[in-house]
Amino acid sequence: MSGTRKSYNDEFKRQTVKYIQEQTKTVAELALELEIPAKTLYQWLGKYRQFPDEPVASAERIRELERQLQEQEEIIADMTEELAIVKKAAHIFSKPKN
Repeated sequence: MSGTRKSYNDEFKRQTVKYIQEQTKTVAELALELEIPAKTLYQWLGKYRQFPDEPVASAERIRELERQLQEQEEIIADMTEELAIVKKAAHIFSKPKN
């Protein structure tokens, strides 16, 4: 441990939170970039966020959204296949009988 503890004023914290919200990087990546512990940045986000109802993009949330997207893509593929079968059946049964 370094032994020195840095202190930041509220304006710096607000500007940092704004910067975090504008980035597509993870909080962990920004913590390394800013040389501020990720835990500290999460605390600042909780306190100074301008959109408190907007969830913080975390790796866990991104994985959950990717899983949901994969499920939706599978459902679409199944429904596309079912539609193709129905179209073929409709075509076969719509032919006039001799």
